[in-house]
Amino acid sequence: MEINFGGVILGACTFLVIGLFHPIVIKAEYYFGVRCWWAFAAAGVLFAVLSLFVAHFIASTILGVVSFSCFWSILEVFEQRKRVRKGWFPMNPKRKGEYRK
Repeated sequence: MEINFGGVILGACTFLVIGLFHPIVIKAEYYFGVRCWWAFAAAGVLFAVLSLFVAHFIASTILGVVSFSCFWSILEVFEQRKRVRKGWFPMNPKRKGEYRK
């Protein structure tokens, strides 16, 4: 019986990527507001294209996970603004006008 670590590696990397994107979204919304959504979209497209051209299966899959984590972050940056409005996260005092309802 041969042990295949590919699934465990992909699972761990997916867990780490998702965990990494949580603070990235928080910081991006704090410093740039929701106007940074296009950067997540551009990064998502870039990582998706890269994943198509990488021959190694695990590396290609991880790039795909990063790509779709970037796409998911577009939604999350808008949700983060709602969380800031509710007082769950700190508001950037330089951008108070953006948090008016």
